[in-house]
Amino acid sequence: MGNDAVELFVDAHAVLGEGALWDEREGCLWWVDLLAGIVHRTDPATGADRTIELGGTIGSIGLRERGGLVAAVDDGVGFLDVDTGQFELVVPMAAGDPEMRSNDGKVDPAGRFWVGTMRYDGDEPVGALYRVDTDLSVRPMVGDVTISNGLDWTTDGRAMYYIDSPTQRVDRFDFDAAAGTLANRRPAVIIPSDTGLPDGMTVDSEDHLWVALWDGWAVVRYTPDGTLERRIDVPAAQVTSVAFGGPNLDELFITTAQLDFPLGGEPDQPHAGGLFRCRPGVRGRMPNRFAG
Repeated sequence: MGNDAVELFVDAHAVLGEGALWDEREGCLWWVDLLAGIVHRTDPATGADRTIELGGTIGSIGLRERGGLVAAVDDGVGFLDVDTGQFELVVPMAAGDPEMRSNDGKVDPAGRFWVGTMRYDGDEPVGALYRVDTDLSVRPMVGDVTISNGLDWTTDGRAMYYIDSPTQRVDRFDFDAAAGTLANRRPAVIIPSDTGLPDGMTVDSEDHLWVALWDGWAVVRYTPDGTLERRIDVPAAQVTSVAFGGPNLDELFITTAQLDFPLGGEPDQPHAGGLFRCRPGVRGRMPNRFAG
């Protein structure tokens, strides 16, 4: 076992920290302040944090095989040159609808980018989960979604986990990696409502699920059969995403938020909106790269 003690790594005071993503080529962690439209690049060795300001919102990011990032923004998906800060919108989505925005997303084992949408207020099941293929075509894959959040795939690539937060569940689909299709949706994990709202998620090298709990002050780990294996307390209520990183993929990075906090913040969580880190004694997996 490792050390589950959580340490503050970057005291960023993000409004809505999200989308933690390890980049083994750059040796850094990428993450976003979703509502501020800021991409963070954090060096895990030193804690140095550089930012790229895009404006608008950034729901999620993924690595590109050709370098840089693929990013889901207000009105679609585009490519970010991380050296110049130039962003190119290549896949318009939900353009012109001011009530909708992108949210969590991830690249699948075949190099496709999956991204969810939701209403800003998160009150109606009018969002969806989309698959952006390598030819930049877009296909809706899951409909009637309220708050599209964490997703990831099993190590063998034969199943996909997915969170629509208000359901208080992590659902499991059968996944056809070659075709990119989903089937046989069923609950994999039930999150008690009094422990928080399931948000971002990752699957580790042992196929256990790590789930960030919004308003839950914690990250939780579940076995593949849905049994709660452990809880890691975080000194911020709004825990948003989790990702393994570091040279050995044995560091767990945790993003948080301070959404709708009063001016000056909440006295019981002065580092809300920060990036946290712990070493839980298990390893993650290398993230996939968008092949488009």
